[in-house]
Amino acid sequence: MGSTKDVLAVILGGGQGTRLFPLTSERSKPAVPLGGKYRLIDIPVSNCLNSDIIKIFVLTQFNSASLNRHIARTYRFSSFSDGFVEILAAEQTPDNANWFQGTADAVRQNLRHFADWHVKYILILSGDHLYRMDYRDFLKRHLETKADVTISVTPVAEANASDFGLLKTDSEGKIIEFAEKPKGELLKSMWVDTTAFGLTKEEAERKPYLASMGIYIFNKEVLDTVLTRDVSQVDFGREIIPAAIKEYNVQAFLFTGYWEDIGTISAFYKANMDMTSLIPKFNFFDAKAPIYTRPRYLPGSKIQGCEVRDSIISEGCIINESVIENSIIGIRCRIGGGTRIERSLIMGADFYQTWEELARDKESGIPWIGIGERTIIRKAIVDKNVRIGSNVRIVNEKGLQKYDGKNYYIRDGIVIIPKGTLIPNGTVI
Repeated sequence: MGSTKDVLAVILGGGQGTRLFPLTSERSKPAVPLGGKYRLIDIPVSNCLNSDIIKIFVLTQFNSASLNRHIARTYRFSSFSDGFVEILAAEQTPDNANWFQGTADAVRQNLRHFADWHVKYILILSGDHLYRMDYRDFLKRHLETKADVTISVTPVAEANASDFGLLKTDSEGKIIEFAEKPKGELLKSMWVDTTAFGLTKEEAERKPYLASMGIYIFNKEVLDTVLTRDVSQVDFGREIIPAAIKEYNVQAFLFTGYWEDIGTISAFYKANMDMTSLIPKFNFFDAKAPIYTRPRYLPGSKIQGCEVRDSIISEGCIINESVIENSIIGIRCRIGGGTRIERSLIMGADFYQTWEELARDKESGIPWIGIGERTIIRKAIVDKNVRIGSNVRIVNEKGLQKYDGKNYYIRDGIVIIPKGTLIPNGTVI
């Protein structure tokens, strides 16, 4: 039997992150802020640490500087431990001058780095999913079934089944068929009796398909073989997994907890807004499996004369006489009096301005880093270090679904203010 000491985790940082643009214009997907004080990378890394998996690589190639800083400042292990969280950026070598061509190619190009650790199993994870999983249960299933590869799957309804890679299994849970985002008759052919995995009859009728979560455990030798025998295969979902099913013992591990792919603006916004609900689907208040992030040693937030409902206020904020509803206010956020914020994610700031800087900005008529007075923000994502003036209205007055403005973007009806943007006094969006 193996143990978590035999496991090396590999977190895929993703490509250019175009679906999360403009949040990814200056950072990689795993570095995008989440929930007021976290970053997306904190989710899979915390899952690993809570599962006693402490050897972790993160593969990136786009805008990795911010992610590098976060990991270097956050995840430091004792010198008496062999644990690490380390970035592996795409690099040119004498054998390969190309960037990562896909998920499988990214892992393939780094096999030489994994070999140094002499592990038995490689756990492959995505950097833009929101969920809490104990990977020890995943590994247990892999070992009990003597699998070569195990894929974590989740039951899904027919309405959104075509958005995923779907799997069919035999009565023992062995995967016998895979289809990438099937439609029509092919979709219907992927129907599975999910009661065999422990779902009730009612749950099985509601969710009769098994979707791949993009989370895999490979035996190290099998991973080496399937990645090196045909270098033209660059993606796990489209190529590596379908080929492996025909040749190896590929098993399914059913995960029935909350799981959300937050790789789009709409999904990212909805996941954050859900965190403000009374009982959120993803709960950060879980002492048994905490989500770790960088300790910043900020003071408690100072809130004067405000009305706050169903919201999250992070550390180090100064908020004066404002109304905040169903919103997340990130770290070091400064909000002026008479401002109203509804159904919005305000990411905050990376630093405090000095009194001298504040005085200079006031004299120049430039808004401070934060939000001015008598401003209204509704259904928006405001990135870090943004300067929003007074008497500003960010409300998508025209009801646009998609639009590229001079200093803002609209995606799925959500207004996005990019990092470091200046919105002058009196602006209406």
